[in-house]
Amino acid sequence: MTSSRHTSMADRLFILDYGGGNTRSLTNSIKRLGYEFEWVKEPKDLANAQKLLFPGVGNFGQAVKSLNKSGLYEPLRQYILSGKPYFGICIGMQVLFELSAESPEDKGLSIIPGSVERFTTTPEDPKRVPHMGWSAAKRLPNSSQDPMNGLRDDCHYYFVHSYAVPYKAEQIAGWASTVTQYGRQSFVSSVQRGSILGTQFHPEKSGEAGLDVLNSFLKTKAEIRPLSNLTSYPEPVQVPLKEKDDLVKRIVACLDVRSNDNGDLVVTKGDQYDVRENDGNPESVDATASQREVRNLGKPVELARRYFSEGADEVVFLNITSFRNSPLEDQPMLELVKAAAETIFVPLTIGGGIRDMVDPDGTHHSASEVAHEYFRSGADKVSIGSDAVYAVEELLNRIKTNTQPILTGKSAIETISAGYGAQAVVVSIDPKRVYFNPETEKPAEEHLPSVIYGKDAKSNTTDEERKLAWWYQCTVQGGRGYRDVDVIQLAKGVESLGAGEILLNSIDRDGSKRGFDIDLINLVRESVSIPVVASSGAGVAEHFAEVFDATNVEAALGAGAFHRKELPIEDVKNDMRKKAINVRTELPKELVQNLSQGKVISK
Repeated sequence: MTSSRHTSMADRLFILDYGGGNTRSLTNSIKRLGYEFEWVKEPKDLANAQKLLFPGVGNFGQAVKSLNKSGLYEPLRQYILSGKPYFGICIGMQVLFELSAESPEDKGLSIIPGSVERFTTTPEDPKRVPHMGWSAAKRLPNSSQDPMNGLRDDCHYYFVHSYAVPYKAEQIAGWASTVTQYGRQSFVSSVQRGSILGTQFHPEKSGEAGLDVLNSFLKTKAEIRPLSNLTSYPEPVQVPLKEKDDLVKRIVACLDVRSNDNGDLVVTKGDQYDVRENDGNPESVDATASQREVRNLGKPVELARRYFSEGADEVVFLNITSFRNSPLEDQPMLELVKAAAETIFVPLTIGGGIRDMVDPDGTHHSASEVAHEYFRSGADKVSIGSDAVYAVEELLNRIKTNTQPILTGKSAIETISAGYGAQAVVVSIDPKRVYFNPETEKPAEEHLPSVIYGKDAKSNTTDEERKLAWWYQCTVQGGRGYRDVDVIQLAKGVESLGAGEILLNSIDRDGSKRGFDIDLINLVRESVSIPVVASSGAGVAEHFAEVFDATNVEAALGAGAFHRKELPIEDVKNDMRKKAINVRTELPKELVQNLSQGKVISK
């Protein structure tokens, strides 16, 4: 093993990977910081580890089962009890506790008393589950100020989870380091005792602030003291609930990716999903579509890096041409995700072709298998489009005919959610308005809940639209196919199947620069209890503040206006700040330059 600028042979760093999800982002973070690491391959490796990282992504039960199956459960427990430096991320923190409601039959390491519980949504506390986005982690006044713990009160960190440890001061005293409020509940967002650390958030996805947290752990020489020797406990600290929780609004940059006519991957954007250049002559748009060049707005990874540096809170890649033969042979998109994850330390979502597939040679690939390849390549979430519509159509038919079971567990949403958690599954919805004259026409009874009357519309409407009414019909194949499912049926259906987030587009507003469709967004957000990302129609900075104010949506997405540099992300966030809408606070710039860069050598 070659030595680096930071890590010597005397303090070897190991990473424990139980195979549950995206570990590439963590290893890329270590590479960025200039440290070496080795993988834990068998129990005896823990005896050689001087520092240990456990990047738990996915499911508590699967993590514990994997530890037991590989013979790592008891050696890991003994490693932690010995007091040697340990950093558990997300599930890697949760397994330190006794139990989890996510998998009650699987026992945690029982290092810390208490259990992990699922967030609840009630009329008195209508928060979205999963908790997804950037929140503050407030340090408790009695917590350790150890230099190994680099958390800051003036930064936000990225959380994505449905289960958490409720903050109970008497039970958690001596372990809780920071607390985060989500809705009307405070939970433990990080723990520390001696050299044992854990964070519920993902530092590898928390921008430069997260890198600083990792760097503090990796660079600090720890005094190794067995946990049994740490007998003093601070007095419990009660944390009063604030009027407003710690979650900020997210700005998401979306890149539609496809091959151009030369076979190169490019970022493109169309008006109402037409991605080929228009020469301005209406007669040239139809029959000659295949002769027009694919609109090229840049190289995907370069553009995504720009958005990261400009402050985007999340990046989405949508492969709008999907897979021709096999998703696992579509190497350009897998390589794109790998390359993006090397230098982009905010969440990455990949969409397009995440479904069951059969190769020309008859080889079957499940949607979960496809998703797994993207998670291992550096994606944090996968986005499902048309396949979600078909799954909900089947679900509605089973409900109508009372066919049992209602949930079969076979859809892409169900299988991926079961393996990686609801937070890993985004459903991209492409609805289109179906206009009708309310005085003489009426849609089918089942679609009436999605009807908006133009005279009552909250969105920016034309004089003609105010005379009409409309309902929102869902589409497939990038808006080219229409299905007899409305947007509320689809939103409720995908939530019941296990989706953790909805990316809500609008075919009518796409490329219009008229602002978001407020009526559509309110319909969907009020019908589900999972987070919603508003998309389509942004043209000026004020459109983002408007949609947050009018719908209280969790995130808003920009594409074409960002790509063309018509709308800088910083302008969007500055406008939000002026209007008292909370945005993410990053690591101070003077500290960012102190984070070193180097190369990782993995074994």
